[in-house]
Amino acid sequence: MVSEILQQSHLVDGEAEVNLQKQGNELPSQILNGRHGKSGSDRSSVRPSLDYNCGDDNTGIASYRDVPSSVNIDIQPDTLRKARQQREMTFQDMCNNLDIFEDDDEDDDDDSDWEPLHKLREIMKWFCTNCTMANLDVAVHCDSCGEHRESGILKHGFFAPSFLHESTLLEAELETRTDKGMVSQVSTFNSSTAIGFDERMLLHSEVEMKSHPHPERPDRLRAIAASLATAGIFPGRCYPIPAREITKEELEMVHSAENIQAVEVSSNVISCYFTPDTYANKHSAQAARLAAGLCADLASEVFSGRAKNGFALVRPPGHHAGVKQAMGFCLHNNAAVSALAAQAAGAKKVLIVDWDVHHGNGTQEIFEQNKSVLYISLHRHEFGRFYPGTGAADEVGTMGAEGYCVNVPWSQSGVGDNDYIFAFKQVVLPIASAFAPDLTIISAGFDAARGDPLGMCDVTPAGYAQMTYLLNIVSGGKLLVILEGGYNLRSISSSATAVIKVLLGESPGCDLDDPLPSRAGMKTVLDVLAIQKNFWPVLESSFSQLQSQYEIYTTQRRKPRKKRGRGVVPPLCWRWSRKRLLYHLLKGQLRVRGKGF
Repeated sequence: MVSEILQQSHLVDGEAEVNLQKQGNELPSQILNGRHGKSGSDRSSVRPSLDYNCGDDNTGIASYRDVPSSVNIDIQPDTLRKARQQREMTFQDMCNNLDIFEDDDEDDDDDSDWEPLHKLREIMKWFCTNCTMANLDVAVHCDSCGEHRESGILKHGFFAPSFLHESTLLEAELETRTDKGMVSQVSTFNSSTAIGFDERMLLHSEVEMKSHPHPERPDRLRAIAASLATAGIFPGRCYPIPAREITKEELEMVHSAENIQAVEVSSNVISCYFTPDTYANKHSAQAARLAAGLCADLASEVFSGRAKNGFALVRPPGHHAGVKQAMGFCLHNNAAVSALAAQAAGAKKVLIVDWDVHHGNGTQEIFEQNKSVLYISLHRHEFGRFYPGTGAADEVGTMGAEGYCVNVPWSQSGVGDNDYIFAFKQVVLPIASAFAPDLTIISAGFDAARGDPLGMCDVTPAGYAQMTYLLNIVSGGKLLVILEGGYNLRSISSSATAVIKVLLGESPGCDLDDPLPSRAGMKTVLDVLAIQKNFWPVLESSFSQLQSQYEIYTTQRRKPRKKRGRGVVPPLCWRWSRKRLLYHLLKGQLRVRGKGF
């Protein structure tokens, strides 16, 4: 593993450093003051491909970007570059891949008769900061999400206007909100919600921007932090915990020594890739250690009662990282480290609920033989066609721990609030209550949120707030939320803010007492109950009741066919009499057409 990384990477030469731009992307000063290190920046947003996957392994499922692992990604020789240009020189590729227009001047004469090429070279220049889609230079707003090209989302979070970027509008809005007492500054000493954050995690970024910038980028944390600062939540109503790097001994409780060493060696290289989508630079190993260390300490703080609950504003994410491999943008498994840290502090049973749109295959692998950690995941699955392909309903655990892995695999995209809340009330909460955990951990990916370019689902901030509210009572309020995925900056920042407000004791805003799921959603929940009732008897009554209602429910949701009335039935003798025209008209065999139709 180590040798492969070194072969695909450049060793750091002397004072070589990663080029981290800063223009316009600094976190609010009240967050950065007194913190360690500098705030790096990667202004590039992401143009996702047409699939929705967030990584690549050996499952055979298409990855976010199809980059052969055998190719040195850091440098493209001229011959390879020209070959790639010839291979990609289609009109669609011209619209999606900006780098093919950066030809040398010596090639300009050859393309002088290709007018569209020269025009596209001049006008296609920017990616949307919010949703990562490519846009023409003549466009002021993103064609996909409507975000202004000079978006203020990295300064004010989702509070920044999406169509008009003038700061005066936002300042007037915030002044009104402050005058009405909607933004409250609460002393950190009176707060009960802890936040784990360190700006050194922003230094983890892809060194060289490819044709599609990477979706897992530092701007994700910047947007959330800006939203919290603008709302007066952090700093203000939440308090930070000191950051520390996880120790090797703590990591060895989760990952193999070979995997730990492979991540660690990346600190000696400028750029490397564990999979074609899972990158690292010289700062990535430290960022991963900081993320894991913050999550471990938050779990201990919450379980011990020193904090009522906590939110880990961390990256890189972790739930795809398994025992032996880093994959799917993930290096160390933050949720797994937190669960074991809580058990080291005295917790006997830990519940992990993973609502990231992708299945947490790494977390399941780590705990699939452990009856003291219950893992429940709700994710797009599509019968194994959605990344990473794992997480079917019949994956329930092994070696005596059957039933301690619970998977709710959605069969299609577009899943929204009603489906998630329905699954929570029918599956998640009954099992969680029977398990009676000492601590609940949420692997909170926000890529199932409305507008996310990878998840393509429809969960709203109110839906995430409601799910948090429901889980808050499972373990007596001892709840830790850990950031995983989420790649639309407005979606991820608004959803994270809604979740943290619930942690602070605010109402989730809407109460879905009787959610009406989609037909496919109900079918998925019914399939899960049919399997899990064998391990959790508390589900038996729900399964029987839902099974009897399913056919009625699906019948009621079908659109009834309109029946044509018989109307007046003419006598049969009219058919051969002078009234034959009237007979055929009344029988519907003739139609009278008015003028103008």
